Parts: sequence; structure tokens; C-alpha cells
Amino acid sequence: MKKYLLALVATSMLCLSANAQKQYVMKIAKTDGTTVEINADDVRDVTFFQTGTDPVVYAPHHFDLTVTVGKQGGMGRDVTTIMQSRDRLDTGATVDFKNAGAEINADYSMEAIVRGKYYYQVPVSADRFVKLQFKNNKMEVVQAQPFQENTYNCRQYTHAWTSDNTLVIMAANGDKDAIVWTKLNTDDMTIIDEGTLNISVAEGWETFTTSGILAYRQSDDKLFYFYFNKKGSGMKATNEGHFHVAVINAQTMQVEQDNLNTDNVPEMAGSAYGELLQQTTFFDENDNLYLAAFNDMDVNGINREIGCLMRIKKGQFNFEAGYNGFPESEGKLLTMHYLGNGKVFCYSRNDNLTEINSKGKEVVMSGIDSYSHYYSIVDLNANTRTRMQYNGQDIDYSSGRFSQRSAFDPSDNKVYFGVNTETAQPCVYVYDVATGSVTKGVDVAEGYYFEQIRLVED
Repeated sequence: MKKYLLALVATSMLCLSANAQKQYVMKIAKTDGTTVEINADDVRDVTFFQTGTDPVVYAPHHFDLTVTVGKQGGMGRDVTTIMQSRDRLDTGATVDFKNAGAEINADYSMEAIVRGKYYYQVPVSADRFVKLQFKNNKMEVVQAQPFQENTYNCRQYTHAWTSDNTLVIMAANGDKDAIVWTKLNTDDMTIIDEGTLNISVAEGWETFTTSGILAYRQSDDKLFYFYFNKKGSGMKATNEGHFHVAVINAQTMQVEQDNLNTDNVPEMAGSAYGELLQQTTFFDENDNLYLAAFNDMDVNGINREIGCLMRIKKGQFNFEAGYNGFPESEGKLLTMHYLGNGKVFCYSRNDNLTEINSKGKEVVMSGIDSYSHYYSIVDLNANTRTRMQYNGQDIDYSSGRFSQRSAFDPSDNKVYFGVNTETAQPCVYVYDVATGSVTKGVDVAEGYYFEQIRLVED
């Protein structure tokens, strides 16, 4: 059991002093002039917190590191995908996946929901919901729940947690002319309820977006479903030019409002895959909801996707007009972590980088394998964005588009983020939120493409 030294004083000073036996004593000088001495060998952790609050205790946890072989993966690519658990990523070790880890792409998908020690997803068979645990470098089925009324495809749905054990799954149906939902009790994976949202495809349009993005605001028990209408399919599909904000009563699942987003932004990031590969929404300490989205812009005849970070303020039901928390955007905002105190860790693409395609046309380097992606820190309070550096130099552009390539560990207040640069083997860097410093962590053995880091409880 963790031991805590609770220093509930206005100010205190900690020092270590050696005694004759070369042991160490922790001496606390209190503001009343007295001192307290404790044998330092008996102390494991020192935690300061405000009177009347409880210290945060983090469950033991580890990292699940995912790589692919031959090329970048995700988004339904048929590629060998290997997962391996690691206790630490901040050492100088080289992580090799040869005979170490498990291939997960045959039966399951890298696109998954993670909470606590479990993974939740619709498997490749697309006939049930599964609760999984990656244990001893093997994916084990904890519980399975066959579909009942509503059905879903692997990788193509969105989700939100409305309680510690209530998971809402949502997506367009098979014909994509309705939005279906299912509530699961994740303790035993039983279906609590399911149904269809009371919204329709807009006049003049054919289908809904595949998954959309779902978020839950606990303060007023509302679900926010972000979606748009389309014509056509695949890369040739067109959308209506602005996405919707459907506000849903989380108890009745009735749509209470269906608003067009205030600034007529056309699309949310990751709308086809929900947040199964990466995080594109978060709430700050003031209960403001943020969403990654993008605008299409033609610059000198080249189409660019310019990312933005939109905000719905506490108690509101549509976006704050004119607000953009992703300043000086050069391209699509792909993933993010909220670090607290207005700081956001972002992974984005630079659409100023171009190449000549097979038809001789200049295009943006927007492919999954393109070396055009990079990390930055956004300060929402100062409205600034700073590219991540190591040893005073910008970290090189990385390949790999969608997927959560970073993990924020609040227990040590650090972000662990992986890169695939063009001139070096894949590796993980460590960003210390408190100091702003970046150190190098583990390397990934040659021959593998870094894909994903998940922080998972033991």
C-alpha cells in the first residue's frame, strides 16, 4: 500500500541530513518553528495537496506499444500488426518484436476503445461486441456480447462513456440512412438498451457520415453527436459543407437540438472512425468541450486541409463563433491530449509540404506513409503553438497519419510520443510537462513501423 507524508502546512522545507551511521533523515521545518524528523528509508512518496482534498492515487499501469511490418497500418490496411506490453518507455533500450508480442490484426483491430485495463471493440467478424485484455502479450477475450437489434462494422463507429460502466456505441446503419445506437453495461457486456436517433438525412443528400464523433458532457447529462450528410461514397463523396451538432438527452436518447456548427466548418477530424484510433475531443477544467476539425482550402491550385480546434463553452449547445484554439495551422489536426492548465499536445500534418504524383500534378503530402507529420504544444491561454524539439532542433517529420501515437501519463506528468522519421529508426520521445524538456526514450528495432501507444492499467 502506498505511504504518504501529508504536509498540511502553509510552507515547509524538506532536507536530508546524514547522521553518524550514514543513514538519512527527512527533516521538516514547520512554520511554527518546530521540526519533524522521519527516517528517509521509511518514506516512499511525498505528496502535497490542499487541505480538504484527497491525493490522487494512480493504479499500476503499463504501456501497450503497437507496430506494423512492411508499411504503416491503421484505417483498415491489411498489414501485420503486432502489440507488445512494456513497463517503461523512457529507457535507452531497443524494443524488438521478433518472437515478442502478438499479432492482433487477424481477429481484432487496432481501432479500439480503451478504459482501465480493458479494450472494447467490434471485432473483424462484425457480429458482436467484445471486452478484451492484452495480458502476457496475448489478447484474451474477457466477455462477448452478440449483436441483437443494431449491427456495427469493425472500425466504423463512435462512442462515449456516460458512467464508469456505461458505454454508448453509435454509427450509421448499413444503408447509412439512419443513426443507430447501443448502450452497454461493460461489467458484463449486456445490452442495456438500443435504438435509432430521431434525425433524418437532410433533403438533397443521400447518406450520413459513417461514424461521426460522440462526446458526453456530465454536467447536464448531454451527448453531443457531430455528423454530416453526404452524396456518393469513398474518396469521391461530397458533403454538405458544414457538420451538425446533435444534442441528445443521455437518459432518453432523444435528440433535443440539431444545430449547424456556428462557423460552417465542413468536417470533423477522424469522422469515419470515431475516436477508435485517436483522440479528437476533450473537456478542459471549466467544462468547455473542444473538437478537432478542418476546412478545405485551395492555395495556388492545391487543395489543403487546414486544421482548427473548435470550442463549445460550458452550458452552451453550439460552437463559440470565430474561436480557433489551433493557431497558425499548416494542415490537418489529427490527434491531441489535454494536459491541463490550457496546454494541449497535438499531432498534425504540414500541408505546405508537396510532391509530384504519378500524373505529374503537384499535391499535398497527405498519404499515410508521407513524412509530413509532427508534434507541437498548444497554449490555449496564450494562443500559441510550439513545435516539439529535441536537443534544440525540431524533431523530424514523421510518417503515419491517424492513430494515437502518444500517451499522456498523469502519474509522472509526461507525454510519451513515437516517431517514424525518414532517416532514423522509429523511437519514442518523452515530454516532461512541468519542465518542457524532451528526452529520448526507447528505440524500435529496424523493420517495424511505429503505430500506437496505449496507457493501460495492469
